[in-house]
Amino acid sequence: MSYHTHYSHVNKQRGVVLFFTLIALLAMSLAAVALIRSVDTSSMIAGNLAFKQSATNAGDAGIEAAVAWLAATDASTTLPVVSDPTHPFNLTCLEVRPAGTSNPTDPGCANVDVTPGYYSNVDPNLSLTNGLVWNDVNSVLVGTDDTGNEIRYVIQRMCRDANTPLNLTQCLYSGASEDKNGQAIPLAQDICQGAGCPKAGQIPQIRITARVQGVKNAVSYIQSFVY
Repeated sequence: MSYHTHYSHVNKQRGVVLFFTLIALLAMSLAAVALIRSVDTSSMIAGNLAFKQSATNAGDAGIEAAVAWLAATDASTTLPVVSDPTHPFNLTCLEVRPAGTSNPTDPGCANVDVTPGYYSNVDPNLSLTNGLVWNDVNSVLVGTDDTGNEIRYVIQRMCRDANTPLNLTQCLYSGASEDKNGQAIPLAQDICQGAGCPKAGQIPQIRITARVQGVKNAVSYIQSFVY
């Protein structure tokens, strides 16, 4: 009887599969982190755009408030707006002054109740974007809406000289005004006589700038020309 002896050869495990598995897991982990960061960045950008759009939409309230002030001031005075140096539209009164007081800088501001934020000329040195104008002295605080947007406005008469009647300065005038459904706009030539008066059918333009300080430091500016 013969016996056969069988020998089994055991292959040595070198860990190659484990090595490649760890590399694959690392690559998948890095891809997952990159995807999460991309989603977070996209959400942040979308949120910031939403805040910016909300602040821009709120600027309409500033424009409407400024137009309402202009209309109320125009309706409350009987002074000729063109030639009278004490008319509120011909003055830059940055503070409300009680009756009987005077201002060495703007003498015509005595007895004139003018809201801060109105400028009777366009000062090239006045920057509307450096933040120095947007305070309680130089601008008007309309309020804060339900979403936390703070709304302010500044009114500028489009003329070269401050505290000067229209017939004594140069201004940017609109086209001829028309009567729309009985809503007649008084024309400057109806109350201005002599040299320096604007042409027939023209009245000076006024620029309104509204600034909205929103949440997440979103800031929007809106400008509108009215006459």
